[in-house]
Amino acid sequence: MTPSLHHLALRTRDVAALAAFYRAVLDLSVARETPGYSVWLALDGAVLMVEMRDADEPSVAADTRELVAFRVTPEERDAVRARLAARGVSLDGETAHTTYFRDPDGRRVAVSTYPL
Repeated sequence: MTPSLHHLALRTRDVAALAAFYRAVLDLSVARETPGYSVWLALDGAVLMVEMRDADEPSVAADTRELVAFRVTPEERDAVRARLAARGVSLDGETAHTTYFRDPDGRRVAVSTYPL
């Protein structure tokens, strides 16, 4: 068996704001939307689900090192850097292949050109 990613669900208190961030920074399109509850963003063969967090769910831990990384081309990585700068988002680190940043909920995110 060789599993592949079906979806990744990010839980948040502000679905519209978090979905808008990922749409703008990663240039993702909406695949499906349930107003007030979720926005599904199209990835290559998978879906990034931005969903309303329950009232009793904890927030993303401050300064967490856990992350989600997206595979991109070098040109796409440059474009993401430019979009982050335009939004005033600081980088959370960078290597020769990977650029790290935080989403509005404080989740660590990366775009990487590292070969698989």
